[in-house]
Amino acid sequence: MAGKIINRKKIINRKSDHEKSSSEKEEVREEKKSSSEKEEVREEIMLEKKNNNHEIVEKNYQRRLLKFEEIPNYMKDNEFILDYYRCEWPLKDTFFSVFSLHNETLNIWTHLGGFLIFLSLTMLSLIDSTSEVPSFLSGFSRSIQKPWMMIMKNGSDIPSADSAVTGLHAGHNQHGSIFQSVIFPRGFISNDLPNIPRWPWFVFLIGAMGCLICSSISHLFACHSRRLNLFFWRLDYAGISLMIVCSFFTPIYYAFFCNPNSRNFYLTSITILGILAVVTLLAPALSSPKYRSFRATLFLTMGFSGVVPAAHAVILHWGHPAIFVALAYELAMALFYAIGVVFYVSRVPERWKPGAFDIAGHSHQIFHVFVVAGALAHYGATMVLVQWRLSSPTCEFQ
Repeated sequence: MAGKIINRKKIINRKSDHEKSSSEKEEVREEKKSSSEKEEVREEIMLEKKNNNHEIVEKNYQRRLLKFEEIPNYMKDNEFILDYYRCEWPLKDTFFSVFSLHNETLNIWTHLGGFLIFLSLTMLSLIDSTSEVPSFLSGFSRSIQKPWMMIMKNGSDIPSADSAVTGLHAGHNQHGSIFQSVIFPRGFISNDLPNIPRWPWFVFLIGAMGCLICSSISHLFACHSRRLNLFFWRLDYAGISLMIVCSFFTPIYYAFFCNPNSRNFYLTSITILGILAVVTLLAPALSSPKYRSFRATLFLTMGFSGVVPAAHAVILHWGHPAIFVALAYELAMALFYAIGVVFYVSRVPERWKPGAFDIAGHSHQIFHVFVVAGALAHYGATMVLVQWRLSSPTCEFQ
């Protein structure tokens, strides 16, 4: 009896072992099946990625221009520009796209053209030639100055517009061309001129060229990749801050030449303000389209901070016609910049008719034109101030 019970237990144990073995085999099969399915899914994902990469390479190779809905989010800046977008082209193709037609072509060339203008003006500052620019400036200054002289009180105590310009032009004849009056390390003709520093003049020229070339390069290469997009728009904003700061140096330095405390205070203040602006704009979030108004307000605030030293200079030099001529130029500059910012923020005219101004005539291109016009107006103001200071190099009558 006991033997039967033992045999029965052995049979039960064998069945149990068999069932366990079957269960384990089933689990192994399920694991293999699951592993096989995972592998198939993994292969499908890899194949999809490969196909996507192939499509991107093919798209880049063909240099196809995309529509707004086809470009990645980091490139979407203006929903009213509907077509002709370059997107993640190879670096070489991106570079040569400067000569092709797309929605950034005129953005590139408006500021590249401005850079070439200021480069030419800088080169003119370094050669010994009898330029007609001072004569043109004298005529233009006379036309601006007459209205000022008519509205100023005690006009009889102030030199007439003609005599003032004649005095400025006499300074030109005495000291040579204003371009010849600027000291430069090499290749520049230096005569026996008063000890007036010329470096502030070049600070402005370098700042203007820096801003314009940074803007042009940014519009050319920002489409290459997300990384370069972020880098170049930061560079663009830094270039704008640079130009604003450098624009202050020439008028403040020469207007307050005999007032070093005021001069140093204003130059230090605007430099610190410019550095803070650059640091603020380094935040990636501030490069997004929704902060367009904030960026415009920041730059306008920097620019209009010049009202304080301008008013101070007018009070300090009341009766000097050159100051009023320079002020007229600066008012023209402020007007050009303000109009440009209005176009930049409002995105007019493309807002009125989306897609009609994709290639030419949209707001950013108009903004660029007004920036160059404003910089040239400021150039006129700096020429007047430099020539005035060279014609009155001492401070005994200031």
